[in-house]
Amino acid sequence: MKYTGPKVKLSRRVGIPLTRKASKWMDRKPGAAGMHRSRFSKKVSDYGRQLLEKQRLSFQYNLTNRKLHNYYVKATAKHGNTGDNLMHMLESRLDALTLRAGFASTIYAARQLVSHGHLLVNGKRVNIPSFLVRPGSTIAIKSKSKTLDAVKNAIQDVQPVPYLTVDKDQFSAIYTRLPAREEIPIVCEVPVVVEFYAK
Repeated sequence: MKYTGPKVKLSRRVGIPLTRKASKWMDRKPGAAGMHRSRFSKKVSDYGRQLLEKQRLSFQYNLTNRKLHNYYVKATAKHGNTGDNLMHMLESRLDALTLRAGFASTIYAARQLVSHGHLLVNGKRVNIPSFLVRPGSTIAIKSKSKTLDAVKNAIQDVQPVPYLTVDKDQFSAIYTRLPAREEIPIVCEVPVVVEFYAK
């Protein structure tokens, strides 16, 4: 089941800011949420560490456990490193690329933007957040949607990634290639997630 509660509480639980508001809160109140924070200083089991990394990955892409597991199964069926295959698929999702391009400030806003039909892929409207974009494709905001305040504010703060060529004036981006793991701006030990699902 997808988490729909407070994002600040969730961010403090997994130790990474998922929204700008969460980032501000965590700067002021570092550490886990709740009055019994000391329990997190105890030694964490291997399973606990694997579970935490799995949760971090799923929350950063706003995925349910079932969907993340399905991506893992597909990644194992491909040739090459399972962790790299997994990240290539996750990062090729339209909502993830919408976030990386700076069209949205959070993965939640990116999903909503796609779902409401504001995105074009190679000139065609796509409203499926999980749509896998192929390298070489162009994603862009629809002409009528370029005036949205949320989009205009988000694109001003875009942090460029090497595998996207962003045109701020045209509200478009080209997905040039599959990213290397170290280029993807997420906090997660992917091999640990693979270990979790490999059991």
